[in-house]
Amino acid sequence: MINKIIAFSIKQKIVIGFFILILILLGIYSAVKLPIDAVPDITNNQIQIITSSPTLSATEVERFITYPVEIAMKSLPDIIELRSISKFGISVVTVVFEDNVDTYFARNLVFQKLKEAEENMPEGLGTPEMAPVSTGLGEIYQYIVRPENRSDTTYSDMQLRTIQDWIVKRQLLGTEGVAEVNSFGGFEQQYHILINPDALKSYNLTLREVHEAVVGNNSNVGGGVIEKMLISIQ
Repeated sequence: MINKIIAFSIKQKIVIGFFILILILLGIYSAVKLPIDAVPDITNNQIQIITSSPTLSATEVERFITYPVEIAMKSLPDIIELRSISKFGISVVTVVFEDNVDTYFARNLVFQKLKEAEENMPEGLGTPEMAPVSTGLGEIYQYIVRPENRSDTTYSDMQLRTIQDWIVKRQLLGTEGVAEVNSFGGFEQQYHILINPDALKSYNLTLREVHEAVVGNNSNVGGGVIEKMLISIQ
């Protein structure tokens, strides 16, 4: 058999040369289109459900958040594995699907089940949310927001964090291929109301009344509406 192939190759030089040329062109095309990654991503087809509840302990997170989410996800099709982590103030449930399941189709299935899980959770303990479309190797770039001149002290750490959260981050989120931008460092801008107990007592007010006044002052209402209190005269 091998002798016949060798004999055919010697006699049909043009045909063999044509096939070799095709193989060379296919090799060049494959080399150009071949994706190259320093660390190959071997993460399985998984979706994470994250629920933040800062007021709960790990045991309470497991009982009131993680368990209802797991029960809701167990009925999903094509699941390989369902695992969870319950820590102080946070619950992470990982749903692993078959490799042939489309990621966005799987996310749609999980999203539908999140409503069912949320109904079985006590009200006010947190809202389960899906993590972005990313893997453990998804973080590809880190950057620092600072003045062009390192010795410039015009911007404080809080102002730099505000620039990152409200300007840089929002522009990067519109970039193709960017799933999430995580901010860390600096100081987040906050407004604190410090209560003077003596003044509070002198005005005969409670902390609840102060809280309700602050919430009402910062609420948004529709324009063009006048509310009047109707007083009945007997």
